[in-house]
Amino acid sequence: MSLFRIALRSILQRGVASLLTTFSMALGVMLVVAVLSIHGVVSQSFRNNASLGYNMIVGAKGGQEQLVLNTVFYLSKPVENIPYTYYLEFLKREERDRFQASSLMVQCRTALQDSIYLLGAGDGLSGIAIEQGIEKVEMAMLPDTRIKLHHPAVETGRDGKYGLMTDLAIPLCLGDYFGRFRVVGTTPALFDELVYDIENNRKFEFAQGRNLRSHDPEHGFFEAVVGATVARELMISIGQPISPRHGDPEGHAHAQQFTVVGILRPSGTPNDRGVFINMEGFYLMEDHAMPLEEAQPTNGAQQSKIIDKETWQAMQKGKSAAKKAELEKRVIREPLPAEQREITAMLLKVPYQLAPGLENAINEGTQAQAVLPVAVIYGLFEFIVNPIEWTLLVLTAMICVVSAISILVSIYNSMSERRGEIAVMRALGAGRGTVMTIILLEATLLALGGGVLGWLAGHTMCLIAGPWVEQQTGVLVGFLNLLTLPLESVLIPSLMLLAIAVGIWPAISAYRTDVAKSLGK
Repeated sequence: MSLFRIALRSILQRGVASLLTTFSMALGVMLVVAVLSIHGVVSQSFRNNASLGYNMIVGAKGGQEQLVLNTVFYLSKPVENIPYTYYLEFLKREERDRFQASSLMVQCRTALQDSIYLLGAGDGLSGIAIEQGIEKVEMAMLPDTRIKLHHPAVETGRDGKYGLMTDLAIPLCLGDYFGRFRVVGTTPALFDELVYDIENNRKFEFAQGRNLRSHDPEHGFFEAVVGATVARELMISIGQPISPRHGDPEGHAHAQQFTVVGILRPSGTPNDRGVFINMEGFYLMEDHAMPLEEAQPTNGAQQSKIIDKETWQAMQKGKSAAKKAELEKRVIREPLPAEQREITAMLLKVPYQLAPGLENAINEGTQAQAVLPVAVIYGLFEFIVNPIEWTLLVLTAMICVVSAISILVSIYNSMSERRGEIAVMRALGAGRGTVMTIILLEATLLALGGGVLGWLAGHTMCLIAGPWVEQQTGVLVGFLNLLTLPLESVLIPSLMLLAIAVGIWPAISAYRTDVAKSLGK
């Protein structure tokens, strides 16, 4: 009879004890496999999210980690806002002029140019005098609060200061919630132009509907796109109106509703958990306009006053119904002036050779900071996520060690009952080395059986949880995870070595068995 069969029969004779020992080892291995799988999923998720489609974030001065967590992952709270005019400095001339069309200064300038040029043509004024006249009247109409709030004079007809260094600039406005999900005010460029998976040239795709528009004939400024997770959990459908809550998931609901026009396909990015609304509509909601105080008149000219919807309505008391309806329509349908806007952050795609210089230029200023999100994400992974995962891995490895000790205890406790059996084997011609080998084989078989069962159980759990994990992270998890196979390949050999290590003590005890004394019993 082979030594393997002798060891196997010895295990089967102690069925209950062997089963419990194998089960404890299987439980430890299953936890090790689970931790390794979690490590693989988190690593892949971080890699997916590190391929952002942009390589720089600009936001208010503060912590870099908080800016990245808030902007990329929609976690944490926004630090502060930055002026809308600062965002305009990252645009090229055509786009910059288009986004300034709602500025009070631009509207005043257009009206003044028409009036003063007509006046100048009639009175024979020179072009220089006309331009000087426009400038004087413009300055008279500017509110002093513009300077206090760091809003430079609006200039058209030029590229932004950093416009020629930037390939793509997407603004984000944060602060509201829909359920537990963050509401993000942005522009259609987030889904039209951003390539979030650069390696595979993938843009965000729509499972249903379409992208939001800056202004739609049917919905005006109030369109929304929701991520796949949001649509699934809250059962959102195309055409459904939604009302964001201000500042907190439990905050007051805005009266203004947005119509859902698109539902994103799952991408495995944080955008699956976002509610994206047209930024123009975001500004028009209650408490989202930056208030400007009314300034004192200068040189006898009437100062302009920027007001919100509620103040406008209060000022119109006593007007006719038709007049009030006209004013109400104007307040709702016209974009908020640029002087009353702020943004939380902007996503920039910058040529890599220009990124260091642009980062330094922004950080040396006083209005904002520039962050390279990939570096921060990998830093978070290395200094926060990795240590936690390795701690869990050490704990589960300790469970395996405890299970191995249970193998030692099980075999060692059986030695007193097996001394007669060992003595008979010795009397029949088995050497001390043969007896020692049988004991080591028993320990190895118990560890190997528990390891295989634990490995199968761990991967079966991964297979069952795979659809849920894919929905939450976008990472496909099957029965086998290629990312963790290198680590798992050393798991079973390590268990066998561990079993041999804990089996040495009982094996030595069997080796030292006194044949004459044991046969006498």
